[in-house]
Amino acid sequence: MSLLASTNTNEVKKEERVIGGKKVSVAVVTPRDKPSAIPSSLAGLAKGMLLTLGYLLRPSKVVTRQYPENRKTLKFPQRYRAMLHLIFEEGGYHRCMACGICEKTCPNHSIKILTQKNQITGKIDLDRYIWRLDTCVFCNACVLSCPFDALEMGHEFENAVYDRRLLIFTLNRYAGPSVLRKVESEEARSKMMEPRDRYGGPVPLNGTAMPVVKPLTGKPEYKPGDAG
Repeated sequence: MSLLASTNTNEVKKEERVIGGKKVSVAVVTPRDKPSAIPSSLAGLAKGMLLTLGYLLRPSKVVTRQYPENRKTLKFPQRYRAMLHLIFEEGGYHRCMACGICEKTCPNHSIKILTQKNQITGKIDLDRYIWRLDTCVFCNACVLSCPFDALEMGHEFENAVYDRRLLIFTLNRYAGPSVLRKVESEEARSKMMEPRDRYGGPVPLNGTAMPVVKPLTGKPEYKPGDAG
């Protein structure tokens, strides 16, 4: 019998044993005696108590957020993601060109881009930007892939609802081109803009079924170009 190897916890030895009438070389692991865990447990307990005592003596160092009492002063890290937004510039004009790249990039189909032909310009514009908060994983792929910087992730985290259909809605306030800011005439701009409400269009709350979400009954079928 000879010592082959040793580790921090066990010893491995080699010996020959008779198995099935034949001598076979086997490795035998002999556990070492483990040291008592009491000293390390007491040290960990003392460390935690010292940390708690430090917070008691210096309340300004407390890292626990006192929510909801601190709702008005609550601050979030820049990378925190909670709500997808279209970026609206001065005058309320969005940048979305309805190219559909974000829809293709979304890993679980939480975005649906609807387009329409603008009656004034004759070009294809954004009709509705429908976002499913109920299935979004906040991966930020849509924001990063947008070539026009038209999207951003906000910090609104209080989104609990009793009806899942409330989590599927339209992000854009109007249907129309993103280049409205370049149109000098206010009258011409207003003619190119068609208002869009939050829960209009082909969403469950307006009577359209979606995967795993039943529609609200009694609503008329949505047709492309409808303002409601």
